[in-house]
Amino acid sequence: MRFSRRVQGLPPYLFAGIERKIAERTAAGRDVISLGIGDPDLPTPARVVGALAQAAADPTTHQYPSNQGEPAFREAVASFYDSRFGVALDAATEIVPLLGAKEGIAHVCLALLDPGDVALAADPGYPVYVTGPMLADGAAVPLPLRAARGFQPDLEAISGADLKRARMIFVSYPNNPTGAVIEDDFFARLVAFARAHDLVVVHDNAYADITYDGYVAPSFLQTPGAREVGVEMFSLSKSYNMTGWRSGAVVGSADLVDAFWRLKTNMDSGMFAAVQRASVAALTGSQQCVADMCAVYQRRRDLLVEALRAIGMRVTPPKGTIYLWVPVPDGYTSASFTEQVLEQADVVVTPGAAYGACGEGYVRLSLTVPDDRLQEAVRRIEERVRL
Repeated sequence: MRFSRRVQGLPPYLFAGIERKIAERTAAGRDVISLGIGDPDLPTPARVVGALAQAAADPTTHQYPSNQGEPAFREAVASFYDSRFGVALDAATEIVPLLGAKEGIAHVCLALLDPGDVALAADPGYPVYVTGPMLADGAAVPLPLRAARGFQPDLEAISGADLKRARMIFVSYPNNPTGAVIEDDFFARLVAFARAHDLVVVHDNAYADITYDGYVAPSFLQTPGAREVGVEMFSLSKSYNMTGWRSGAVVGSADLVDAFWRLKTNMDSGMFAAVQRASVAALTGSQQCVADMCAVYQRRRDLLVEALRAIGMRVTPPKGTIYLWVPVPDGYTSASFTEQVLEQADVVVTPGAAYGACGEGYVRLSLTVPDDRLQEAVRRIEERVRL
């Protein structure tokens, strides 16, 4: 059986490897606690579950949905962007549903890249920033994110040869995996850069409402001129504990949203209408559930920071996301430290190099485990890990 070169060239998906490692140790009788995968452990808000149940019982939701999305869904996204970010979106032309942001990130490459074209991709970054361009027969050129620059790419350091081939640029703030946030004029500089080099900005906005210490994350689309050069991949997965629901939207440039919609009409049949109606309930109801969830994550963040500092690690508490991005101790690589924590404490953390070459020297730890399991992981790290 012969497979396409694009499939043969794909690396194994990062989290599939983590799940396999957990399964192997569990089968060997070990009690493994995973801080490796960012899948919220808290339940989806009850009003959202109730809205889904009601909608699923409605026979009108059992037919093919519209790829453009139900008007109520698009209007709910527009209303949310207006109230949350002060961004006025046209619900008819600037919003299309996504089956989660991951789908949008992968498929937007098919709308923008021809063979040989380049996507500039944050490094370290979400792995699909690299595999998405590969599936479009393009390539990803890494944009190094360094601590010294606040984990922002140095736009002026991109080579002329890469810029000549580049069609798009992936960024994400609050940032996965580093937890970095935007507190300066980076988005304005990015808009000017994109305009000067005819690039499309794709901002992965998965963590906008997962923030701490009073920080409020902006939308890229708040920046003057942003809608002329890009789109945002908006996701309900993390803000409402809906990772399994696969609900999101591509919002922004009407031209790109239209091109994306035309692509999707040939690739899938849209989001289940009942999930769209449940998403409306999430976006238009009280947002206290989001604030309560952030309080839980902030408590967990502080607990884990204290444990890591207790064994001598240098940790900067992030203002956003559900992760800690932590430099490994001197003398370790990302992989060797990950192995030591697993062997000594039966705790899984993710090696930073898995997110790109510039992630070497770091590990990522997720806050998405129940409190009792996190406390047990903390106890093991403090008692067992010897540096």
